[in-house]
Amino acid sequence: MSGPTAPRARTREPFDRRIARAVQAVTGRALGPHQTAIVRIGFSLTWLVFLLRELPHRHEMYGPDGPWSWELARRLTADNRAFTVLMWSDGRVWFELVYGLAVLSAVLLLVGWHTRAVSVVFMVGVLSLQNRSVFLGDGGDNVLHLAAIYLVLTRCGQVWSLDARRAARRAARGAREDVAGPLLWTVLGGFLLATTWFSDVTGEWWLPVLLWVLWLGHGLWWLVCRLAPGEPRTLLDVLANLTHNAALVVIMAEVCLIYATAGWYKIQGSRWQDGTALYYPLHLDYFSPWPALSELLGASGIMVMLLTYGTVIVQVAFPFTLFHRKVKNVLLVAMMLEHAGIALLLGLPVFSLAMISADAVFLPTAFLVALGARAVRGRDRLLRRRSAGAVPEQRRTGEEHGPRTLVG
Repeated sequence: MSGPTAPRARTREPFDRRIARAVQAVTGRALGPHQTAIVRIGFSLTWLVFLLRELPHRHEMYGPDGPWSWELARRLTADNRAFTVLMWSDGRVWFELVYGLAVLSAVLLLVGWHTRAVSVVFMVGVLSLQNRSVFLGDGGDNVLHLAAIYLVLTRCGQVWSLDARRAARRAARGAREDVAGPLLWTVLGGFLLATTWFSDVTGEWWLPVLLWVLWLGHGLWWLVCRLAPGEPRTLLDVLANLTHNAALVVIMAEVCLIYATAGWYKIQGSRWQDGTALYYPLHLDYFSPWPALSELLGASGIMVMLLTYGTVIVQVAFPFTLFHRKVKNVLLVAMMLEHAGIALLLGLPVFSLAMISADAVFLPTAFLVALGARAVRGRDRLLRRRSAGAVPEQRRTGEEHGPRTLVG
């Protein structure tokens, strides 16, 4: 009997094949569809919550009754060239229209209705209101400001959206063509004409150019899908995937930069070095929505020290743990809990929700798929209970089972 055979040596894949596989991975599909979907939902929900919360005070914050008058805003935007359509007119009707469109775009982006076009309207609403009164807001507004631009470049409606449901129905039953898309494209074309007309008071020249490129690109996409679905459609898919993946990497890099910068600046502060930095905001009336809870937490020196040092450690360490999945997930949960604590203890819910939405780009795909499947099962169970009074529920057999994922 012959002895045991030696294990075969692993053949290394040629370098050109590895390069080809990497290029195929980047151009063949839009990476992170669930991550970009949860980021879309998170930021649109954040902006919607903020707009509805400040609805009674909108005129004082961004409108004609604010201390930062329209004339002061016009002078500032003339110097910094910030984009805002509120400089087109100082009338109350125009302001109400822009504010209403901002609320509507947030709702439509949240449910994923024509995300390619609605994301542009969402970006215009965010930039217009925030640049109208630049001295309002906090760090969460800055994150939302940038994310609104990045979302325009992503294919964030592939899952968990009305667009995905419409595409699945069209593929399964050959549903009729949607007329809302071309109509919305035409309406946005008229808006772009007005943007070009008021370009001297709108802001930097590059943003209207970007809007025109997006508008023409969407029109070209619609034509190619119906008239040339072969190689031209494949080329457009490659370009869209490249743009999406690049924007996704930029979002990830921005989150890492935010935490790395915040952590390293904290290290240089004496209050963070001696572990007492958290004590002071807990004893400010302006940042104490629950005074009893803040006083209880601030009374424990050990707890204040642990939370202070823990905040610095998590923020500094997170960018270095991206390639270690388990450690990264632990720190990700810690940062989300930290922002939830900021919302509860310091009364900054919009800031916390914006940061949690940004952190969600690093959530594991398996967790998001399982979360979506559980949401679908809960929805089906709720609908089944509602219809139980009209139609008797059939007994479930071993062959029947609920949907496990939202994708396929």
